Parts: sequence; structure tokens; C-alpha cells
Amino acid sequence: MQGTQLADILILRANIIDGSGSRPGYLANVLIRDGYIHSIDRSATEGNAPAAPNTRIIDCENGRWSLCPGFIDMHAHSDLSLLHTPRHLAKVTQGVTTEVIGQDGISYAPVDDAAMARIRKQIAGWNGNPSEPADFFDRWRTVEEYLDVLDQGLDGEGIATNATFLVPQGNLRMLACGYDSRAATADEIEQMKLILTRSLEQGAVGMSSGLTYVPGNFASFHELGELCKVLVRYDAYYCPHHRSYGHGAMEAYAEMIELARQTGVRLHLTHATLNFPENAGRADELLAMIDGALAEGVDISLDTYPYLPGSTTLGALLPSWVSSAPDKLAVLNDATRLEKIKHQCLVEGTDGCHGVTLDWDRIEIGGVMNNGLAELCVGKRIAQIAAERGEEGFDTFIWLLKEDDFNSTILQHMGSEPNVRKIMRHSRHTGGSDGILTSTKPHPRGWGTFPRYIGHYGRDLAEGKSRNIYAPKSNIEIGPAEDFEDVDAETIFEGGLEEVVHHLTGRPANVIRLEDRGLVREGCRADLVLFNAKTIRDRATFADPKQAAQGIRAVMVNGCLVVDEGEATGARAGRTIRMKKEESAWVVR
Repeated sequence: MQGTQLADILILRANIIDGSGSRPGYLANVLIRDGYIHSIDRSATEGNAPAAPNTRIIDCENGRWSLCPGFIDMHAHSDLSLLHTPRHLAKVTQGVTTEVIGQDGISYAPVDDAAMARIRKQIAGWNGNPSEPADFFDRWRTVEEYLDVLDQGLDGEGIATNATFLVPQGNLRMLACGYDSRAATADEIEQMKLILTRSLEQGAVGMSSGLTYVPGNFASFHELGELCKVLVRYDAYYCPHHRSYGHGAMEAYAEMIELARQTGVRLHLTHATLNFPENAGRADELLAMIDGALAEGVDISLDTYPYLPGSTTLGALLPSWVSSAPDKLAVLNDATRLEKIKHQCLVEGTDGCHGVTLDWDRIEIGGVMNNGLAELCVGKRIAQIAAERGEEGFDTFIWLLKEDDFNSTILQHMGSEPNVRKIMRHSRHTGGSDGILTSTKPHPRGWGTFPRYIGHYGRDLAEGKSRNIYAPKSNIEIGPAEDFEDVDAETIFEGGLEEVVHHLTGRPANVIRLEDRGLVREGCRADLVLFNAKTIRDRATFADPKQAAQGIRAVMVNGCLVVDEGEATGARAGRTIRMKKEESAWVVR
């Protein structure tokens, strides 16, 4: 059901957290009309405000309920789920109203037929690989065509959230160079620049890279710099998953910052974590590097998810020379090459796993495409599966890659809580879920990121409370997930609720250059979340990750209620937000 809100909505006596980060919350009535915030009245907060006939009135009980802008997911993997799972409950029930897709340097546009076929298999673990309807992947090839399909939805009823798109740099390289592990020629770089230019003019807002994923990881500094110069002409931003988050992470961050310094591109460091053991305690080092560049005038922002483990596909852990092979199965079936893979996985460290050796006790299977493997593998660490099969972990790794056609998703249980907390405090930080939604047992960040920022990090820790979502038990059916533990009180966001909301709304809107979203202001689009600041929290756990948040009463996308009195309505009022030229300037609307 496509969302069209015919009647006005009048929100009475709400505590307004406007998303700016600079204005304290205040009590007001807010009138929503025709998809926009029509008026904000700070004086009419007693009694019943005058309303036109058929107006929907939501009483917020003198500030018991807080109204803020809709949350902006700066790192979303909803490229296909917006289409094949159109209710999109994972995102709308946690208050997400806008998502940035096309992440990690590989997505479904721009493509040709050969690239589409390869990409479908390569990232099936991220997004699924639907076969119905039969023409699912035949409806687009360019960025413009893909965005048009999103606007319509597969059934003509639209999408649940707004979506902005980043041009995947891996796609550019695929179209110009294929999967060759070599430097691009001057002519190939020009071809990539031409495709990038065309894609920006068709509505993309920036470019992403996946510099640990093939084929984008084969790009040189020079090649990336030439592409970033194109972005600068459009004031578009560069969003790299850089070359390593493990061994050599600081050098990888430094390379991206130097790229921004030399080209002038706006740099957004995606899932800016330090979550491998060798990087524990190094957050101050990273933040000092960022602050030094900011002081020089380099424009840098970043996003993180508020959890310790990471998540990707099992096949991504392979060395890139395997992932780029035309027939990966043939490589695994060759004894000599298999021994080389084993040495890299267990002794040297693979570039697919950020230069780190694989630890079977840390790698949990989150999802499989082969349903026959689900009971045996999902929710178990590779070490446990190997023990049950009576074999070494490496052998189980190779067996599962073959049996699941390289499509298994994983959680990597590693991370540093002090790093997570320090990075999320930064003045250029924004929220991004990095949520893989199609997995059998996905990372809970796909359902819980934004309420977790507000409830756990913004409120509970300051009160000396913590909830262990990592434990195997779960009591989510009878109340808040997990038991609370007493901890040393720590204030993560010194500016309180106003500051944490700013991290998730106004600040990311500024990175994308959204002119009329991210704030509760008259004339802005009515992307809004109504929540109880005392009870909002994530309910998704590692034991049971597909759980809607609590404490969210209503969510509006373009003025349409997609969550109403805590229940998803099924309305689809989202639209694509595109770069476009107005007069002499490029704007995002």
C-alpha cells in the first residue's frame, strides 16, 4: 500500500529534539501537512489546539513523548531488500527514514549484463539473490534506471524508506577492467571517470569503495584520486571501506585521509571501527589523525555501528586472488593452490580478512543460502562445527564455502568497547547500521542500531546500567531483552539526548547535503520519529536478532505514518533522494 497521507497530523505537546544538536528540547505542537512540517507552535501547549476536520491528533502528554527527525542510516545494505521485502520492518521499526545504499564499492548499478551476473553471486550473502519475478534484475542497468525502479517498487507501490545512492567504485572498475588484478590504464581510468560522471548526473550523491573486496581493491592511489577529482566537481562525497580494518588499519586510514588532502574531496570514513585484537586501545591514535587533518581544513566525517562484532560474507575472508578468479570452486579443488590458501589464512593473514589470520573461535555462521546447512551451521562458530564434524577448522571453512556456493554470512566476534565508545563521541561521527538484513541469523545491528545509540549509549550507561546482548540467553518475549547489570556510570554524549539525536539526524543530513531533512523545522520534510526517551531501546540480541525496538510510538516518512502507535502500518511513502542540477548548482533533494 503506497503511503499517501490525505489528512493533516497534529502532534500535541511533544518534547521537540530538533536534530541540530545546539538547541535544548522544548515543548510544542507540530502540524504535518502534505508531507512537510507545516508549522511549529510553542505557545499553544495547553488545552486542545485548533485543528481542521479529519486531522489526526497525537497527544504527547506534555513532553512524555519526544519528537525528532527520522534517523539517517549512513551505511545501509538495503539495495535489494527495499524491493523484495517491501515492508522493511528492520528499518522502519527502529525509526530509520533515509538510507544510504550502494555501499562498500559494489552494488547493482551501473552494470552491464556480465557485471550484473557476477555481482548477483558475489554479494548474494549481503542482499539475497531473488529469482522472482523473473525479470527482477532486467529492469535496470544504469543508476537512473535503478533509482526509477526504487521509486516505483516492484509492484508499483513504492518503497518504505527514502534512499540515496553511492556509485560503487568496484562497479566502475569491473566495467572498465573486469576483475584483473593490475593497474588501470589511462584510457580505463578515463572510462571510469565518464561512467562516474554520468552516474552522478543521474542522481547518485557520492562514491563508495570496498578496498578489501574484489575488484575495487585492485585500484591504485592514483586511480582513486582521479575518481575523487570528479566527485569534487559535484560536491559529492567519497565513502571508502578502506584497505584494512585489522593489520595495517592506521596506514589504511592515513591513505584515505591523504587522498582527501590531495584532491579536496569530502571524505566519509564508513564503519570507522578498530575491531581486531591488534587495534585494541588505538582509538585515540585514529582520532588524533582525523583531528589533525580537520585542523588543516580536510573535510572528514565518519559513521559507526554501536556493537563489537563485525559481519560480512564467509567468502570475503579468502585471499583476493581467489575471490577474483573466474572459477573459485576450481581453485579450492586444486590441492596446490588450496595449500597456499591455508598458509595465507593461518600463517600470513589474508587481504580479504584485513591482513589478519583466521580464528575459528571468533567466526560465527549467521546465514546460509543452502537451507540444508541451516541446522548444522547457523548460530555456531566454525570451531564448534569443525569439532562436531571431527576435522580442522580450515577444512570446515572450505567445506562450507563449497556447500553454500560462497554465500554464507558471518559474524566476527572481536572488538574493543573502549574504541567503540571513544569513536562515537567524535564531533564528526554519525550512525550507520551496516545491517545485512537477508541472513538467517543476522547481526542485530540491522534491527537495533539507532535505538541502541539513544537507549544504551545515550541513557543507560549514564545511569550506571548495561544490558548484556551478547549472552546466549534471551528473555525478549517477556520484557526488555536481557538482564541489566550495574556498571560504572559513564556519560558518552555530554550534550545528552539532543547530542545523540544530532549524531543520527542533522549531522548525517549535512554530510549528504540534504537540504530539507534532518531537522524539525518548518518547511522541512516530515521524516519524524516519536519516542519515549525513558524507554526507547533496542531489543535485537545476538541470540534473537530480528526484534523490533521498544519505546517508539510513531515513525513518519514524508508525512505518512509507517509506524503508528508502535505498529508498522505497511505504508510505503519513501522515495529516492537524488543529486540534481538547479540553476548553476548541484543539490540533493
